Amino acid sequence: AMADASARKISTTFAACALKLMATGWAAANRECKQPSMPTFRIERECQGIVAGIDEAGRGPLAGPVTAAAVIVRELSMPRKLARMIDDSKKLTADEREDIFARLQDCASVTISIGMASVEEIDRINILQATFLAMQRAVQGLPAAPDIALVDGNQPPKQLGCAVRTVIGGDALSLSIAAASIVAKVTRDRLMRELAPQFPVYRWERNVGYATAEHRAALDQHGPSQHHRMSFMPMPLFTVAGAHQRD
Repeated sequence: AMADASARKISTTFAACALKLMATGWAAANRECKQPSMPTFRIERECQGIVAGIDEAGRGPLAGPVTAAAVIVRELSMPRKLARMIDDSKKLTADEREDIFARLQDCASVTISIGMASVEEIDRINILQATFLAMQRAVQGLPAAPDIALVDGNQPPKQLGCAVRTVIGGDALSLSIAAASIVAKVTRDRLMRELAPQFPVYRWERNVGYATAEHRAALDQHGPSQHHRMSFMPMPLFTVAGAHQRD
């Protein structure tokens, strides 16, 4: 009797699972079971010649420059362990990003160049154009121009000096773009943390210029510094209070 009851319970459970699967569909079930994907060289292999991955960091913060990185990775000589570590910078911890950044710098099969656009340039030409300018500078800093640049996003920067292919969500798909996302993020975060002791009220060692509650509160009380993007400021809030800090 107990065996019959157990069999009936298993059968009922199986039937319920089957009905749920039919209701949600195989595609949804497959998405739930699928393991998170990692960036690969698949897109790079579709391109001809030297490929550079490009990504930026710092489009959204209230303070500091926007930073871009151009990274060329030679797949055949890339250590497998390092390739397996590389992912979209947003999915990694700060310690993981620092570790991978150091490994990328030491890796003979990786070429890195970094470009920035200043706060003044951001305010003068807007953040999108400043981001493109940072990308141009990153490509120009490479020892040789790539044949094609894989750029994260859907807007192609102009005047890179090579062909451009945009890749939406590229930092999760292309290993070269993912590497660039790590390099750009670590470089910019380090810069903001170096500036933090000079402007301790903003807590840049923690927020690296982003609009956290403590950063906004400091702006309310002290006004902006010369490293703040005035085009990002709610100006009525900061007219007189911090003007002297920009002198």
